[in-house]
Amino acid sequence: MSRRIPRTLATIAVAGLLVAALAAILHQAARNLALPLSDAGIIREQAAEKRLDPALIAAVIYAETKFDPRPSSAGAQGLMQILPSTAYYLAHLSGGISFTAGDLSNPSVNVAYGSYYLRYLLDHYGGDEMLAVAAYNGGLTNVDRWVQRADAAGRQLSVSEIPFAQTREYVQRVLGAQRAYRATYARELGIS
Repeated sequence: MSRRIPRTLATIAVAGLLVAALAAILHQAARNLALPLSDAGIIREQAAEKRLDPALIAAVIYAETKFDPRPSSAGAQGLMQILPSTAYYLAHLSGGISFTAGDLSNPSVNVAYGSYYLRYLLDHYGGDEMLAVAAYNGGLTNVDRWVQRADAAGRQLSVSEIPFAQTREYVQRVLGAQRAYRATYARELGIS
């Protein structure tokens, strides 16, 4: 009988360890399903290079593709859903000379161009993330027009005043995801 107790305790200990390991695996899987993240190294690199919040880049990717790149019906490609015409424009702005539309399927290239565009938009809007994210989705010309109307009325454009429902929802989704990525993946994204 004295041999049974240690075996029973050992069996219980092993079972406890297995349950703890399984719980950790399930927690990680649930986190990845609810808020996926891949290519964190590319995101960190581009965030540092372009002076961007890595959580903002991850949030745009989440809103665009949930980290599952596929071409859109409009022809946008890659993780950050960049139109080839936009990429050619960005290549021209950034001094890129050997860009081809097929490069957008490469996560490193796609995130580099998407991050460049985010930086461009942030600079255009004086660092206002809401306006930059709205322009990423709704177009620079549209957001400039909305800002101009709000300015003429003596106020700043708010999310609720964005006339395009899709862009309004996109901005809310990105900014909410940005907070979630900061809280959930701070270590992976290199956020202090």
